[in-house]
Amino acid sequence: MISRRKLLGGIAASAAAAGTGLAFAGGRASGAPGAKAAASLPLTVVNKTGQYDNGSVWLYIVGNEGDRQVHVTPDGNIAPVALSDNGSDGFTDYAIPLAGSGETKLNLPQMSGRIYVALGSKLKLKVVEDGAGKAALQYPAGWVSGDPNYDIMHDCAEFTYNSSGMFCNTTMVDMFSVPLSIHLTGAQDQTTGTLKDGARAKVFSDLAGVDAFKKLIVGDNLRVIAPGHGMGAGVFAEDYFASYIDQVWDAYGSKDLKVTTNAGTFTGRVSGGKFSFTGPASVSFDKPSTKDVLFCDGALAAPNDGTTGPVAAILGAGFNRSTLHNADAQPTTDPAAFYGEDVTNHYAKAMHAATVDGKAYGFAFDDVAEFASYIQDTAPKGITLTLTPF
Repeated sequence: MISRRKLLGGIAASAAAAGTGLAFAGGRASGAPGAKAAASLPLTVVNKTGQYDNGSVWLYIVGNEGDRQVHVTPDGNIAPVALSDNGSDGFTDYAIPLAGSGETKLNLPQMSGRIYVALGSKLKLKVVEDGAGKAALQYPAGWVSGDPNYDIMHDCAEFTYNSSGMFCNTTMVDMFSVPLSIHLTGAQDQTTGTLKDGARAKVFSDLAGVDAFKKLIVGDNLRVIAPGHGMGAGVFAEDYFASYIDQVWDAYGSKDLKVTTNAGTFTGRVSGGKFSFTGPASVSFDKPSTKDVLFCDGALAAPNDGTTGPVAAILGAGFNRSTLHNADAQPTTDPAAFYGEDVTNHYAKAMHAATVDGKAYGFAFDDVAEFASYIQDTAPKGITLTLTPF
């Protein structure tokens, strides 16, 4: 099991070098190798938005193949991004149109990346030179008001397809705009990401009803951005989680916290300002900030080391779900106990309430205790991405 950060890290590194501000945070994204997968996987795209016809929807498949950034052409081939792809307007046209009507059939080659959908207008993607002098694609940043795609309705799913299989998720870690679901067939038949009837509107109404989160809504329900990005945009309080972080720190100054991971059980207590754990290894964490909690980074950074990383991920989930202060055995696995405090990640709460299976990627380590909208198959036969009804 590798982290979502590692899975998509190549894209993030190239994007950061290109100055996009794109960052991937951690979550589960891969599993045990299986039989060698085919060179390409049938991809079906279904438009069930009910508000946009096929001619008003465009697809973009972009990411990494090895150490190069690539995009997928309409005929299913991989092409490296190049500065010469920028047109006279300064932007590329990597759009893949949907079929005139009905389902759109494509081939997905082996690569790691994102499938973007744009509704009503094409995305404005630009190829630039990164710090190493290589061509790199600037990805959309719907949480940045100056981004050329800020006024365009768009969203994405994430995937890695390689010889070990298909590993994919619908993500709200950065933002939520277009309801998407993934259906993956192969050794199993799996679907995730499907929203309940009317759930898109309810996400916006739920967040509009929470003072600290209502400013995360962009335009007339165009999208809602994640609270971490809201901090960067100046619309979310930088100290939002401070009182809850203090509550957790105070609670475990006088009692132990047990954190169970695949490596074993860690026992921790706050002392000298640090949350220090013993067990399979000695690990410790400084007191996190609100930003650390929302991005599951900084003081809660989770390296892929099998010890510090898993403990950090579980702590990050406990903070976001507001279960850490009163459940001294983590991770908490009962969703009925999640988001029960006034100070909680109401954004993630709204995302989970919206989905049919209760799973969503509302924050970076939403995969803790298997609550992420993530599926995998080591013998995949086909994948369907559906733009579900608004």
